[in-house]
Amino acid sequence: MSRGFEELDWCSTPLGEISLRRRLEPNRQIDVYEAKLGDEFLMSSLFTVAEIALADIALATLPGMDLDVVVGGLGLGYTAGAVLRDPRVRSLRVIEALGEVIGWHERGLLPLSDGLTSDRRCSLVEGDFFALLASGSPFEPRGPERSDAILVDIDHTPRHLLHPSHAAFYSLEGQRRLADRLNPGGVYALWSDDPPDEDYLAVVERVFATCEAHVITFSNPLTGGESTNTVYVARAQPEQRRRLKRTIQEDRP
Repeated sequence: MSRGFEELDWCSTPLGEISLRRRLEPNRQIDVYEAKLGDEFLMSSLFTVAEIALADIALATLPGMDLDVVVGGLGLGYTAGAVLRDPRVRSLRVIEALGEVIGWHERGLLPLSDGLTSDRRCSLVEGDFFALLASGSPFEPRGPERSDAILVDIDHTPRHLLHPSHAAFYSLEGQRRLADRLNPGGVYALWSDDPPDEDYLAVVERVFATCEAHVITFSNPLTGGESTNTVYVARAQPEQRRRLKRTIQEDRP
C-alpha cells in the first residue's frame, strides 16, 4: 500500500496531456488508481462495477465455447480482465489508441497489468478503434475477421465524446459497420456514463436483432450515496436474416 499521492506517469498525446496517479483513499485505506486527460478524470479504480458488468453481461448472453472477443479501450484494464475470467474465451484483442496506456500495463504499473500481459489469449493492440472499424481494416493482422463479442468503453457517452471524429460510430452507418464485424448472433456492448439514451437505442434497434439498456447501480464513496452507469447490450442478426436483409437492399433500385 502506498502513502499519500504519487504520479506514476505523465505524457503529452494527440488527445492532450494524460497522467496516471496513485493515491491513498483515507477512509477505506486502499490505493486508488486514477487516469486524467488534462483536468478531466477518465477513469478510477474506485468505480469499476460497470466496466466489469460490460463484459459479464455481454458474455453471459453468448452460448458455446472458443469465443473471440474485441474490447475497444484498455484504460485500467477492468473490462479486459473480466473477459479473461471467462474460460470460454479463446482470444481477446484490446484496441487502445494511446500507446502510453498500453505502456502502463507493459510496465506493470496497475493492479491488473500482470494478468493481462501474461495471458496468452490477450493481445494489446495500439490503434484507433473507430478508424479501424470505419476503414474495414482488421483489428489485428492475424486476428479473425469477425468476433463473437465487441465491447466498447472509450467515450463518456454516445453524446459526450473524447474526440469529434468518434461521432460517426454512433450513427446508423457506424452501427452497421460494427454489426458486420460480428459473427451471426454475436453481441455488441457499450459502456456509458449517462442514463439510457432513447435516441441512441432507436439507432441500435434498426441494425441489431435486440438491444437492451442495463442500468448499473453502485456505491459512490465520494458522495456517500449511489451512482449509475448504463451498459447497452445488442445481439446481431442471425445469418439467415442478415442475408435476407442484404438481398432486399441489393434489389432496391
